[in-house]
Amino acid sequence: MAAVLALLFLVTTSAASTSTPRSFSQIAQHADVARKADRMQEAIDLYRAGVRLRPSWQDGWWWLGSLLYEQDRFPEAEAALARFVSISPKPAPAYAFLALCQYETHDYARALASFQKWARQGSPGNDQLIDVAGFHWALLLTREGHFVEALYLLAAKAQKLGPNPALVEAMGLASLRMANLPEDYPQDRREMVWLAGQAALHATLQPHRFDVADYYAGRLLDHYGQQLNVHYFRGTLLGFEDKHPEAAEEFLKELKISPKHVPAMLELARIHLADDPGSALSYARSSVEAEPQNAEAHHMLGRVLLAARQFQESAHELETAKRLAPDSAAIRYQLAEAYRKLGRKQDADRETAAFNLLKDEQEVLAPPEEKLHPSGKAPEKSQ
Repeated sequence: MAAVLALLFLVTTSAASTSTPRSFSQIAQHADVARKADRMQEAIDLYRAGVRLRPSWQDGWWWLGSLLYEQDRFPEAEAALARFVSISPKPAPAYAFLALCQYETHDYARALASFQKWARQGSPGNDQLIDVAGFHWALLLTREGHFVEALYLLAAKAQKLGPNPALVEAMGLASLRMANLPEDYPQDRREMVWLAGQAALHATLQPHRFDVADYYAGRLLDHYGQQLNVHYFRGTLLGFEDKHPEAAEEFLKELKISPKHVPAMLELARIHLADDPGSALSYARSSVEAEPQNAEAHHMLGRVLLAARQFQESAHELETAKRLAPDSAAIRYQLAEAYRKLGRKQDADRETAAFNLLKDEQEVLAPPEEKLHPSGKAPEKSQ
């Protein structure tokens, strides 16, 4: 019996030794077979072995990171995906997965940077990746105080996916300018956020459902009209509906609650730019005084001064805005216009070239109106 058992042991170990991959090519082949057969842990172990043997194996790092991500093993997935993007000539989709891993490990600053790299390379990926990554990017933009940019992303998701509780909450936070993630804002503000989110979502849907949006916005005002940013949000909705006089009234009410509310000042300056230049100038100057490091405040003041034909003062404000926000296409457009009015052809052409470059980038770190001039055309070069 002992001899028989010994023989069986030798046969078994011999078979195992011949079936266990030894070379890199065997490991790579077995890893792909295991992955396609949904033997995930086996595939992970084999891909790990493969990248140890050949650290430059791009596919190995990619599949290792992807499989670990699918199993919610985010720190391990992040390490593998970081290695992939460091050696791959075309790492674009991996930046989205990398950012999602960093989001899950609460490394928010690095996640935001990874989302930005993903966007600069065209935001590639399948529909599911684009939806998940875009949503989480919007959450981080809200957390960082980039509320308009966050709403731009969320509005695109709403138009595609329709009403969704997660979208409602995210849109409510961004609409009320609350720099929070869904899991970390006060419980007693849940209803306020939900009402704002419902109003924002229905105003965004195609076709727009302004009647429903107005219903939720009305409830928001009735219950939370003395809270910061509620009147401002109502004003933005009314502006979206082209009800500019009513919007201006809401922005004024916001200023009564918060006298240094710069976004409300900027909206009032924008509304009055065409029909009341004096008021526009007053609000724009007040916004700069309230927040001297706010690029959009200097941008608006530069626009108002340009419309008032105060070209030298306009250029000065727009140069300040450019220094504070060098990637803003809209600022470059207005600065080119100011330089052209001053007869500074070379400077105007330089800013026009910068505008054309920035507006063509697949980047959303600027409000939608900054991507293209309202006419849809780039400024012409000086003659």
